[in-house]
Amino acid sequence: MPRPLIALIAVLLALPTALATPPSARETAVFAGGCFWGIEGVYEHVRGVESATSGYTGGSVASPTYRQVSSGRTGHAEAVRVVFDPAQVSYAQLLSIFFQVAHDPTQLNRQGPDRGTQYRSAVFYQNDAQRRAAQSAVERLTRAGTYGRRIVTEITALDRFYPAEDYHQDYMRHHPDQPYIVRNDAPKVTELQRAFPSLYRASWGG
Repeated sequence: MPRPLIALIAVLLALPTALATPPSARETAVFAGGCFWGIEGVYEHVRGVESATSGYTGGSVASPTYRQVSSGRTGHAEAVRVVFDPAQVSYAQLLSIFFQVAHDPTQLNRQGPDRGTQYRSAVFYQNDAQRRAAQSAVERLTRAGTYGRRIVTEITALDRFYPAEDYHQDYMRHHPDQPYIVRNDAPKVTELQRAFPSLYRASWGG
């Protein structure tokens, strides 16, 4: 065997095992359901979620600001991009949390005290598998009569996701005593722990 090849093999054998093992693939999900503070806060407490980012998608203006989106004239929804490890939590499980904990999918263009199309319920899929999973979840919940009202969640292809301003990121984590958070969003994290104990983690992720 040639000496250069022997030397290369020796180097490779000396590398840590972690370097020789490819990391598991990460996937991304994008959900909208009212103010993004609450959606983000819920997913930051889900095992397997590596990051949750508040932002805007579904509109016609490039790089929109919070003020523009809040006007309701850009077509964007406040949304959250969730990066997760599918070896720990599946997209189907994230959908279950979205529909059962993170928001009320029967409220049209509103969520709690917030009104406007920017607060609409939507799943922004990135591939056909996500589209089918979202449609299946809606069909299953509808057949079960889970809510007693029609599910109005939009299922639409993701175009471009724009991260929101820095002060919106990790808002629940940084402002746990803010009245809006206490009244509208903290109860969702409590419900996550009750409804999905095996997926709940007490520490903040991301």
